[in-house]
Amino acid sequence: MQITDKVFVVTGGGNGIGREVVLGLLERGARVAALDLRADSLEKTADLADDVQDRLTLHATDVSDNGAVKKAFDEALAAHKQIDGLINVAGIIQRFVPIAELDIAEIEKVMAVNFWGVVYTTKAALPLLLERPEACIVNVSSMGGFTPVPGQTAYGASKAAVKLFTEGLYAELRGTDVAVTAVFPGAIGTDISVNSGVATAEQMAEQKGGGSSFPMTPAPDAGAQVIEAVEKGPYRMMIGKDAAMLDRFTRLSPQRATEMIAKKMASLVGS
Repeated sequence: MQITDKVFVVTGGGNGIGREVVLGLLERGARVAALDLRADSLEKTADLADDVQDRLTLHATDVSDNGAVKKAFDEALAAHKQIDGLINVAGIIQRFVPIAELDIAEIEKVMAVNFWGVVYTTKAALPLLLERPEACIVNVSSMGGFTPVPGQTAYGASKAAVKLFTEGLYAELRGTDVAVTAVFPGAIGTDISVNSGVATAEQMAEQKGGGSSFPMTPAPDAGAQVIEAVEKGPYRMMIGKDAAMLDRFTRLSPQRATEMIAKKMASLVGS
């Protein structure tokens, strides 16, 4: 779809991939309603945007709260008069521990943000998107949504739910003007662990130094690829050589792929 003069709601717009998506859309002449839990993070995104005038609105919103999501969409619609696209980037990870050591409340929080946040925003956006001559829904899942990662089992389950939810939307919206895409990033250079409050700097350094032959994808590159998904409307998109490799490996030999990842992540789980 065309981006110039279109209106997009972007969740997770205060940092990481979401911030890059917001900035990239604005550079292409779009209007953006940026949602994020932290108002200060949204303000930092706004500070980085050049000459956007009234094309950017900021909405401090907890996407796991359906009432808050509805309020944000009401505000976005009032400000921009239409909504042409929904891009769900907001997400958190869990502590790097086995499920046996993870509290139910922590599991529920991960599922509430990562899955229910996508459900709530989709339900709010869909009636508006169906009114537009062209529209899109782009949901960011994860390579953890198709490859199990020890110590991130709840996170993976939430992202697998996003995957199937998005694919179901695709099937339901065939024949409409709403394109639906699931995006699967690999390791991206963002502050998700810090923002999720689940890992120390030392733990993340250990993970990054784990011997992978695939470097992390920089957040600006990931954001640009998400915008490419908006423009082209593919069924699915992998971001990073690691995600592409694991996608192929998992489909070819799921047990071997699981065992490989389990061995690679063993030192991080429970640390």
